[in-house]
Amino acid sequence: MSAWVIAARRTPVAPRHGAFARLEAAELAAPVIQALCAEAGDAGVDQVILGNALYGGGNPARVAALLAGLPETVPAMTIDTQCCGGLDAVLLAAALVSAGQARAVIAGGLESYSRAPIRQRRPRDPAEAPQSYARPPFTPWPERDPDMIEAAAGLAALRGVPRCGQEDYAIASHRRALGARHPELVPLAGLERDAFARPLTRRLCARLPVLAGDAAHGVTAATVAVEADAAAAVLVVDEALARRHPGRALRLLGGVRGAGDPVHPALAPIAAARALLARCEVAAERIAVSEIMEAFAVQAMACRDGIGLDPARCNRGGGALARGHPIGASGAILAVRLFHELQADAPGAVGLAAIAAAGGLGSALLLSA
Repeated sequence: MSAWVIAARRTPVAPRHGAFARLEAAELAAPVIQALCAEAGDAGVDQVILGNALYGGGNPARVAALLAGLPETVPAMTIDTQCCGGLDAVLLAAALVSAGQARAVIAGGLESYSRAPIRQRRPRDPAEAPQSYARPPFTPWPERDPDMIEAAAGLAALRGVPRCGQEDYAIASHRRALGARHPELVPLAGLERDAFARPLTRRLCARLPVLAGDAAHGVTAATVAVEADAAAAVLVVDEALARRHPGRALRLLGGVRGAGDPVHPALAPIAAARALLARCEVAAERIAVSEIMEAFAVQAMACRDGIGLDPARCNRGGGALARGHPIGASGAILAVRLFHELQADAPGAVGLAAIAAAGGLGSALLLSA
């Protein structure tokens, strides 16, 4: 059996404490689920799978599904592979459909930086106070568990990627985003477009202080994606439902979840994407459009070049540097953008989405028009 994507929708992306500051993660995802259900028609939905990274327990996918008005008999699950979660949810949905375990699955991600719980560790001794923490560990070895921004700066120094090169990449991402149409958007809370994209200039970039790394290769506010709120999802169905759909369905050729050195997490999608291309017998030169995560400019540059993708076909509508990074939703946004970018390509065109995550995880997906 094969899996197909027949619809893909997302909210705009709003920076933390912006337009979606008062909305819980489930409130971001519910209108996306409703929009996909409307496009599904009478096909129905068998289950919902959403990635999320910052929730404080529970199952926000289930909350979102119920809030969207899905029947109580439709199960939902939340997965946490950090930045990969939204794309991994799509891969899991495709596996279920291909195995005949479901006919229609809504899969994607939801994230609210603005409403994320305050994190504290319970004291071991009654006399101690709770200990606040910024993030959980992603490996058992502190010396091999760098913060992502430190890892990005280290990669830039290791690969000799200058600060100015990273800034040029970010400038281009903003320019592409400002010039693009985004028909996949579901307006929410008065926001009808991604809020962060702006005319970025070399002069402005030059004034920004280095956040991590050295002066020559360091990461700045221009070359790291801002923390953000958003939700995104696709509707994955079997071939019979795809043939009934009046719109243009895209076949999900395959996906790979990989992993590598946690010290250099940005490189993990390279091996995953190469393995996927080899498995599907697709040459990198054949990729008509690609959506590569831009958590950091140097990360996106390394993945693009390591996979062998054409820069002109990569992130044609801008990337996360121009939108923001709602962690659990970011991979799903890539899948949504890829679906809509491929709608304009000729039959047989192939698109790739790829993303990295803390701990050295990397995921990749191929769609065919």
